[in-house]
Amino acid sequence: MTGRKSGPKREQILEALRDVQDPELHRSIVELNMVREIAVEDGRVAVEVLLTISGCPLRETIAQAVTERLRAIPGVSEVDVRLGVMDQEQRQALIRQLHGGGLPAAMDGATPPSRTQGLLAVGSTTRVIAIASGKGGVGKSTVTANLAVAMALEGRRVGVIDADIYGFSIPRMLGVTGRPTAIDQMLIPLESDGIRVMSIGFLLPDESAAVVWRGPMLHRALVTFISEVHWGDDLEYLLIDLPPGTGDVSLTIAQTLPRASMLTVTTPQPAAVSVAERAAKMAELVNMEVIGVVENMSGFTPAPGAPTVDLFGRGGGARLAEILGVPLLGEIPFDVTLREGGDIGLPTVKAYPDCPASRALREVARRVVARLPVAILGS
Repeated sequence: MTGRKSGPKREQILEALRDVQDPELHRSIVELNMVREIAVEDGRVAVEVLLTISGCPLRETIAQAVTERLRAIPGVSEVDVRLGVMDQEQRQALIRQLHGGGLPAAMDGATPPSRTQGLLAVGSTTRVIAIASGKGGVGKSTVTANLAVAMALEGRRVGVIDADIYGFSIPRMLGVTGRPTAIDQMLIPLESDGIRVMSIGFLLPDESAAVVWRGPMLHRALVTFISEVHWGDDLEYLLIDLPPGTGDVSLTIAQTLPRASMLTVTTPQPAAVSVAERAAKMAELVNMEVIGVVENMSGFTPAPGAPTVDLFGRGGGARLAEILGVPLLGEIPFDVTLREGGDIGLPTVKAYPDCPASRALREVARRVVARLPVAILGS
């Protein structure tokens, strides 16, 4: 169908809709071939947009964005947006495109992207950072959640995999609930403040459900989170919250993502330092670069101006960094807001940006980014 000369051209409409992104896939709806029928008559524009699934949770968001963008075109007086649903063949073509396979023909001469990026692609620019401690109770997940938020606040595009399958806590700490959208075999991560998150907690009946799995199922779950979740071409940093220990999960990450780096978290006490050293030595065995050490629970100041109390000793992070030959990226003071923020899903760096712990965590985030800058495509 063609429009009259007095109204906007079909090409104008497509060009305007290039700015509308699918809010879950983070790609233009034109690039994804979601825009189908277009009719223009006397300033009235009708478009059909195909959603990936019938129960798309953001269908109204997409419809509103399309409507607003079309109304901004000179000469458009009325907009009618019809939402359809992709059939199986169209969904499979979309998945191939997102995973870097065959690209479906874009309509009306639209130029498809030259390539897509995935975590497993040779040309992937995403920096993968496994955050490890070797033992439990040192605040590794708290550090992971706050680092993710600190990076996002600096304008970085960040994802988090909660790889602690048995003791998952990232959903609660980041305040993310719900179930990921499934497009056939591809999962779309949930989001919080722009941070893309995947955890086994999203797939269980409730938060209290126990995961009773042997090693092979654990391995399969992690591979699914890495290879069958659409993290997006634009993801700059993916933080992986590892469980305690140096077993199956760490080995799976190292084998599946051989370019991953490791950030080691410890408390000042010698017992924690010793176990964290083992985790770092495991990283060396699988050729995973350790980029630095973060010391958590460094000291407690009971009141402004009062002497700092070293509840867990002193200097463990510096000793570990020296042993490993890597920098100490930061010392996070013992702060009750870290615990409170984790319990209510409001990380301290966002809730209390000026407290000592937040300032230390933001500095760690800046140092991590400085040590692992994101490469620019085509450079």
